[in-house]
Amino acid sequence: MIDIRIIIAAILLGLLGCKTESDQPLSVNSVNVISVDTSKTLSRIAFGSCSDEDEPQPIWKYIVSNEADLWIWLGDMIYGDSDNPKVLEEKYNEQLANLEYQKLLSSTAVIGIWDDHDYGENDGDKNFAIKKESKELMVNFLNIDKDADVRKREGAYQSYTFGEGEKKVKILLLDGRYFRDELKNNIVRSGQRYHKNEAGDILGEAQWKWLENELSNSDAAIHIIGCGIQFVPVEHNYEKWANFPMAHQRLYNLLNQTQPSRAILISGDRHIAEISSIQLDSLDYPLYDITSSGLTHSYEKVDQNGEPNQYRVNNILSGQKNFAQLEIDWSVVPPNVKAEIRGLGNHIIYEHQLYK
Repeated sequence: MIDIRIIIAAILLGLLGCKTESDQPLSVNSVNVISVDTSKTLSRIAFGSCSDEDEPQPIWKYIVSNEADLWIWLGDMIYGDSDNPKVLEEKYNEQLANLEYQKLLSSTAVIGIWDDHDYGENDGDKNFAIKKESKELMVNFLNIDKDADVRKREGAYQSYTFGEGEKKVKILLLDGRYFRDELKNNIVRSGQRYHKNEAGDILGEAQWKWLENELSNSDAAIHIIGCGIQFVPVEHNYEKWANFPMAHQRLYNLLNQTQPSRAILISGDRHIAEISSIQLDSLDYPLYDITSSGLTHSYEKVDQNGEPNQYRVNNILSGQKNFAQLEIDWSVVPPNVKAEIRGLGNHIIYEHQLYK
């Protein structure tokens, strides 16, 4: 006779999601993943950041319903926060096991770059002890081709050119962790979290040279440059390109020098959504930084007074859970581009015509 207590225990284990010794670790190969097809013309690009694998993730169903041509992770794909590769791997597997995220993987091509929590260390820099192992886990999670350039070099920066002819979109994902210099904590609580590193760098020389080459030799109609931390805002207390003034100016100088067509910056990290804009000397269009964060948790009580940003477009700021979309209209030359910030329920929190 079967002991009813054994049956009840088995049911409870299943309901609680407990692992047994016979469980096999999940990998991206266990999930139906649509491949990245760079010949495809991109008309809708969705992106976002900050997804805690242990939190509910209802927002994926709205992202999937919009049928974007591409999803871009902008960091914090997991909240790893560990110098143990095993822990990071388990958390990536937990994110892969999310059924709503699996629906995205099976319907939309996915690319991405890390920030700090998926790197493995909060506000981490080049000194992180397991950065090589962490990079390997991240590129595996993203199902990046075994022969891709990113697997053959230090750092996680990547380049993709989608489309053909006059409908090319180049996407450059910058690694703001692997080579980044240190920041010193500011003990003055009312001020910035960190002292600026006036001479410090973010990208490292190899990545700078790569970026210059990618921008100089591009005939794409649109250039999307992504990084985990914000590019344009300078006033808030947290991580940002402005904490490294020399590197920040070097990026602007490079854009002025190479003058890429329709450059758009995209970022995450902050648990808010906003659009910032600055006019560079040699660009004949405003340079936008579209920040989308976070997917599972956000700064719901944020307000403009507590979050100053002189570059914020229309002074619109949201602390709702959110993702972003770029809508590209190829029926005109040059193409029109609109940015949308969307929240739970797929409602539009904010939209702005970038180029028309």
